[in-house]
Amino acid sequence: MRLHAIRQPLIEDELVVPRPASGQLLIKVAACAVCRTDLHVVDGELTEPRLPLVPGHEIVGRVEKIGDGVAGFRMGDRVGIPWLGWTCGECEYCTSGRENLCERARFTGYTIDGGYAEFTVADARFAFPIPDAFDDVSAAPLLCAGLIGYRSLRKAGDAKRLGIFGFGAAAHIVAQVARYESREVFAFTRPSDTDGQKFARDLGARWAGGSDETPPEALDAAIIFAPVGALVPAALRVVKRGGIVVCGGIHMSEIPAFPYRDLWHERTICSVANLTRRDGEEFLQLAARIPIRTETQTFRLEQANEALEALRRGKLRGAAVLVPGT
Repeated sequence: MRLHAIRQPLIEDELVVPRPASGQLLIKVAACAVCRTDLHVVDGELTEPRLPLVPGHEIVGRVEKIGDGVAGFRMGDRVGIPWLGWTCGECEYCTSGRENLCERARFTGYTIDGGYAEFTVADARFAFPIPDAFDDVSAAPLLCAGLIGYRSLRKAGDAKRLGIFGFGAAAHIVAQVARYESREVFAFTRPSDTDGQKFARDLGARWAGGSDETPPEALDAAIIFAPVGALVPAALRVVKRGGIVVCGGIHMSEIPAFPYRDLWHERTICSVANLTRRDGEEFLQLAARIPIRTETQTFRLEQANEALEALRRGKLRGAAVLVPGT
């Protein structure tokens, strides 16, 4: 399923199966989760996609062919492919453990063809073994919703009382990690989203309410997954002195002006960009140990437009996952 023009439906195309170049793996896709970032690409909010483009960056599949120079993989190995698809390995960021900030980075499903397909190729350096604890469909959301949630949680430091704004795919995973780490979760949804609030409470949230509400206690940190800039000052107002507000999305609407007093007392705002391979390795091991339970709704590959629309309208509980060949 390919994007040929911004703000247009994906089109079903038949392509030649790609050949893995040096350093690459050919992956037969078993499942690919649908991420809000895919919507940002399709809707033109991320402005530099390579067109025509196969979206999708939460890929689970099996190694079909191995390119020259690749070690550590065998035919049939099950791997996951994330958003960060290639880095230069040479710049100041790559050589200092911050490859997620590489200025020459390439991204799966944005500047590299992704997983809305039966086959894809991927840089072997960014292919992660998938723990046996997960089947293909349940593992797929871990490759972005899980990874970005994990990095966002680490940016929140040792916060005991954690607010989560926007309770979708990423939030439902990170909430489980937070509870495993004995943190208290306070979930914020759209004011009318009582189903989302119930979902959060079902996953152990101590409190769940609308983003226009004040939680019963001041929070140590908050993570914002909803792409709504107005939530930044809202989150600042519910974190205590010295609190941290983490913006976990790749795109967000404009942040409105807010009074300096909401930021004062050493409150901090930070963003999260991409992931590192260390993030991937740590999180997948942790996810299997907890173990994380992902909530998913499956769609056939040719139903990609329906899955994107369901995500756009907030009609999903958990994550949509495309399954080729069903």
